[in-house]
Amino acid sequence: MERRRMDAALLVLFLGHLAGALEVPLDLPQPPTITHQSHKDYIIDPRENIIIHCDAKGKPHPSFSWTRNGTHYDIEQDPNVTVKPHSGTLVIDISRVKAEDYEGVYQCTARNKHGAAVSNNIVVRQSRSPLWSKEKIKPIVVQEGVSLVLLCQPPAGLPPPIIFWMDNNFQRLPQSSRVSQSLSGDLYFSNVLREDSRNDYICYARFPHTQTIQQKQPITVKVLNLDAINDTMAAFYNDTDLFSEDPVDERRPTFLIPNGPSSSKMVLRGQVLEMECIAEGLPTPNISWTKVSGDFPAKRTSFLYYQKTLRIVDVSESDAGEYRCMAKNRLGSVHHIIRVTVKASPYWISGSPRNLVLAPGENGVLTCRASGTPKPSITWAMNGIPIENSPKDLSRKVEDDTIIFTDVQTGSSAVYQCNVSNEYGYLLSNAFVNVLSEPPRVLTPPNIVYKVIKNHRVLMDCASFGSPIPKITWFKDSRSGTLDGDMYKMHDNGTVEISVAQARNSGKYTCVARNILGIFENHVYLEVKEPTRILKQPEYKVIQRGRSVVFECKVKHDSSLVPTMNWLKDDGELPDDERLVLDSDSLTITDVTENDAGVYTCIVNTTLDHDSASAELTVIERPDPPTDLELTDQKKRSVQLTWTPGDEHNSPIQKFLIQYEDSLHHRGHWHNLTEVPGTKTTAHLKLSPYVHYIFRVLALNAVGFSRPSLSSRMFKTDPAAPDENPTGVQGHGTVNNNLVISWKPLSGLQSNGPGLHYRVMWRQKSIDSEWTTVTVANNSKFVVSETPTFVPYELKVQAVNDHGSGPEPAISHGYSGEDLPSAAPKNVHAVVLNSTLAEVHWDAVPHELIRGYLKGYKVYYWRERSLHKHNPHHVEKQILTFSGNHTHGMLPGLHPFSLYSFNVKVFNGKGEGPASPTQQFETHEGVPAAPSSLVITNPKLDSLTLEWNPPRDRNGLITGYTLKYQPVNNSNELGPVEELALPANETSVTLFNLKYSTRYKFYLNAKTDKGAGPAISQEAVTIMDEAPAVSPFGNVNSSMGEEGALISWEYWGPEKNVYVEYIVKNTVASRQVDIATQGWFIGLMCAIALLILILLIICFIQRNKGGKYPVKEKEDAHTDPEFQPMKDDDCTFGEYSDNEDHKPLKGSSTPSNGTVKRDDSDDSLVEYGEGEDGQFNEDGSFIGQYSGKSASRETAEGQESSEAPSPINAMNSLNSFV
Repeated sequence: MERRRMDAALLVLFLGHLAGALEVPLDLPQPPTITHQSHKDYIIDPRENIIIHCDAKGKPHPSFSWTRNGTHYDIEQDPNVTVKPHSGTLVIDISRVKAEDYEGVYQCTARNKHGAAVSNNIVVRQSRSPLWSKEKIKPIVVQEGVSLVLLCQPPAGLPPPIIFWMDNNFQRLPQSSRVSQSLSGDLYFSNVLREDSRNDYICYARFPHTQTIQQKQPITVKVLNLDAINDTMAAFYNDTDLFSEDPVDERRPTFLIPNGPSSSKMVLRGQVLEMECIAEGLPTPNISWTKVSGDFPAKRTSFLYYQKTLRIVDVSESDAGEYRCMAKNRLGSVHHIIRVTVKASPYWISGSPRNLVLAPGENGVLTCRASGTPKPSITWAMNGIPIENSPKDLSRKVEDDTIIFTDVQTGSSAVYQCNVSNEYGYLLSNAFVNVLSEPPRVLTPPNIVYKVIKNHRVLMDCASFGSPIPKITWFKDSRSGTLDGDMYKMHDNGTVEISVAQARNSGKYTCVARNILGIFENHVYLEVKEPTRILKQPEYKVIQRGRSVVFECKVKHDSSLVPTMNWLKDDGELPDDERLVLDSDSLTITDVTENDAGVYTCIVNTTLDHDSASAELTVIERPDPPTDLELTDQKKRSVQLTWTPGDEHNSPIQKFLIQYEDSLHHRGHWHNLTEVPGTKTTAHLKLSPYVHYIFRVLALNAVGFSRPSLSSRMFKTDPAAPDENPTGVQGHGTVNNNLVISWKPLSGLQSNGPGLHYRVMWRQKSIDSEWTTVTVANNSKFVVSETPTFVPYELKVQAVNDHGSGPEPAISHGYSGEDLPSAAPKNVHAVVLNSTLAEVHWDAVPHELIRGYLKGYKVYYWRERSLHKHNPHHVEKQILTFSGNHTHGMLPGLHPFSLYSFNVKVFNGKGEGPASPTQQFETHEGVPAAPSSLVITNPKLDSLTLEWNPPRDRNGLITGYTLKYQPVNNSNELGPVEELALPANETSVTLFNLKYSTRYKFYLNAKTDKGAGPAISQEAVTIMDEAPAVSPFGNVNSSMGEEGALISWEYWGPEKNVYVEYIVKNTVASRQVDIATQGWFIGLMCAIALLILILLIICFIQRNKGGKYPVKEKEDAHTDPEFQPMKDDDCTFGEYSDNEDHKPLKGSSTPSNGTVKRDDSDDSLVEYGEGEDGQFNEDGSFIGQYSGKSASRETAEGQESSEAPSPINAMNSLNSFV
């Protein structure tokens, strides 16, 4: 039975907690509740009216009454007291009375028919700030080194004053580990010094409640050494040597406060614990603290006044124990133990008692759980009357700190007071029991729209009231089921929580409150918004002064939210400056100044969230010029230069550039002398003699150089003999019997003194001869005449001035003048490697016959004729140059099947020597060029005829032709290939058994013993039969555009010209546009054709003038393969090519055997020589390309071997001679 009663009590306690969370609407009956009251300890300002607060709510609205010092206070009988309307607050007018007349203990009672609530005991006291007593303080004379205490002893005030020490100028006196203020306000000196002497040590007391400051009389302190003290005191007492003690020695620490080895201190829980230890000693002791029984609470502990005070805030029971302070100097240490005990005035354990709202027949519990040290006592009252004196109620049972209510009935409403007290204070709390029978209602306003950012927490309220307590149920949208699962969290007060809101959580929510008396529902709405984010944040900028900078801040936000963007500079507002331009997503600063440097923050706000991003702007500029140039440590050839750097303008100085002006030799010209790192401001400068130096310094940072500093004073160095001789000494001849000696002269800075001249010396190297010496001034060369040709010499040039000669000069070497080589290379011969390449060999010319610097060898070669013709070509010679001492070289780009002649010359710096005897060689056969023409004639239904001319460049003896052909369909796809071998003497062939009305692709190439040459191609179509013609057009379409009509089609016929016939609507007739049918066009074409025919006849006659004979014509018909093809535009020969570019019609392709490769050579390009425009390096590498005077040579060849341009029948007539 007892167990069941205990379970019921716990259940009732739980229900009581739930009920305590309810807020009773003011339109329902309820006992009074005090909503506002004055503090328990109320200190008043005597200059202002006294206001004692007491406000309460209830239904009906409560009435108020007061007690003063435990007895009823009749307010109506006091003319100085009024009560605020609808309140119990007292307003006491003290303008005609003394405030102290109203000091006392006040208590307010708020009462209606359902009960009475009482306030705390409010102790009203008047604040006091008494004056300091007038006293005359004698000067304090102390010996230097002793300790001293200046007492403050302020008058007692309410509340206690705040103490501080100042001088006559209201400046706080400096404090240190030697001089500090105690918690009581006294000023302590661990030891005094002479500088502590002053006459204005003033203690001030500030009374915070009345905001008044009281001042003590100034204290004079004189600190004297022993002799000064004797002299001073003797003047007062007519005595001598009053103080005969020895001077104060150093001493170990002793405590001034606290006294003795230990002390104790009591502090209340929640208050501030302050302990201090102040020691005297010489030298000044240092103070340290430890807790004997544990560690300090780190977050609540601090050390003040140079470690002399230990402060612990918000004291708890764990702070009790022993604390040790230690004073220590080099002579020893002393410690003191402070035992701390912690007491506690009453405090709530689980909060003050909560109001109970119970339905008839329900159970409930009022709990008054509190603690304290010592343990407090608990008393209960009902409606302000001790509960033991209240009417008996069987539904109520008091058990120590708990009142248990069972089966309450209507009319049992009352206010209960719980009083918890011990010797250090009390707690008083009101809690009512309201017995109601009320259907549920939802107090949260309907149709609230909750807006939340995605992934954030949202709380949707459903504050309700009812008796019995309503049960809260939540639904979403269609109310198909209650909210449950991990996504939703239900709170006891009816609030539903979504910890991480998502877009799917948006919608309509319904809150339903129900009890046995009814049901009530409320609707709210949730909108989940996309978060506001800065996509492109402002970036750190380093900008030069005067330029512009842009900070971007691009934002993404929910479309239903309107963001506002604000910019801050250094967490403050932007300066009001027109140079700062704000756009929708950026901040632009024009003409940046140094004041613009700082941190710029972009803040984007919406009604639901915000985002921010910051970036720093650093403004840089060229550094200011250095200043304060100073020359020190002056020596004959060195000086030390120091300077002060200028402002670097946020960009570190990288280096300093030191320049000098030589006002003696180059006035007005500044030269760079040296550089030093930006961290240095001193440079040791090495100087030259005989210079008048003026220095300046420039600073360099990332922006650039500063302006030059102001010039230093002039520093002159004494003249001296030259330290160096001229460089670049050379010897060479300009003619074959002289030697020109030259050198680079010394500068004025290098001369080291006046009277600079040069001692020039020379002798032949190959014979043991004496040095010849001359003196040269104001010149940098000397010519030695009547020398042997190209003889080596040793040379020396020494600098001399009025103060002596330079060091012994080094020996240089040179040669006298060159002459032309006197001999030709011997054993000259050629080796033919292939049809276009030959290698020439020769023996080197002896050095003594070259008579100069060997530059190389030149090979002169030319083509005599083709091997199947006997007439010469009369071409100009080609030249290949081989630099250096080569004995062979390659001749590339030769014509196949040709006869060549060549010779070799050596050359030096003067020119070429005699030529070697002319030699000859023959090149091998090569592959021929493509036939010069291919014409299709006589097309029929199944046959056609091909006619061609032999290649212009035969490059050997033609051994035959190869003809390949294949059909081509309408989609340009190629059919199978047919191949015919034709004899060399054939120039035409008729093909039979072809398909009618079919396009064919033909390829024809010539052959020699070396292989087949490139092919010439042509296309033709066999004629159609008698069957109805099939249109070669298909897919004809038209479309209209802005600029006209677009007509497209597919065509697979043989014709190249296509005519378009169109009809323009709304015109009389249609037109066919065909220019070829116009009379003027036919006449113009006939005139042009006649003119071309006349020109061809004249050209043909000119070409045959000169008595050609059949053999010659036959040779012409078999065109020399070595000759280059004639260019169509200027009748000249182009460069030789072994692969003509034949472009077939669309859709055709060149067969794989339609090209012929030139024979590869295994020789390296190192073996090739240069033409007029190219050279060989010393190592023989090829750095140019074959070239020569080809225009005239090709013209000559063309006149000899090219065929005349003529119609096809003329070509066929020439072929009859083959």
